[in-house]
Amino acid sequence: MAEETQNQLAGDSVHPLPLKAVLVVDDDKQLASALQWILKDENYLVDVAFDGEEALLKVKVHEYDAVICDVMMPRLRGDEFYVQARKLRPDLAERFIFITGFAADADIREFLNARRMKYLIKPFQINELIVCVKELLAGKR
Repeated sequence: MAEETQNQLAGDSVHPLPLKAVLVVDDDKQLASALQWILKDENYLVDVAFDGEEALLKVKVHEYDAVICDVMMPRLRGDEFYVQARKLRPDLAERFIFITGFAADADIREFLNARRMKYLIKPFQINELIVCVKELLAGKR
């Protein structure tokens, strides 16, 4: 009986935290790999794509809790990837964080502001990204 109670107590005290899945999309392979490493260290499951086309393929087969996406990329830009990903998974639309070095570009600024998207301007502090991801996953706009 005591052994059964101990097993119940041990089982009751174990509460695994579900890991959140994050997709990092950036054509800068060094930055994408660094973000992957940093976010894994923050206990996220992290997948990486190096352009919007590759990211779109991943979104078709995996569900993500958040997407961190560069805007200016070859093959399929981040803003174009967002539009297509939103069609595939409408619930993903509110879970994007854009990163860009081109925030001064009028078209990019219009895209980000019109949709009230979360974004960070490169170069950004890592702690800014971590806070942004945590706020996004907590449902804060």
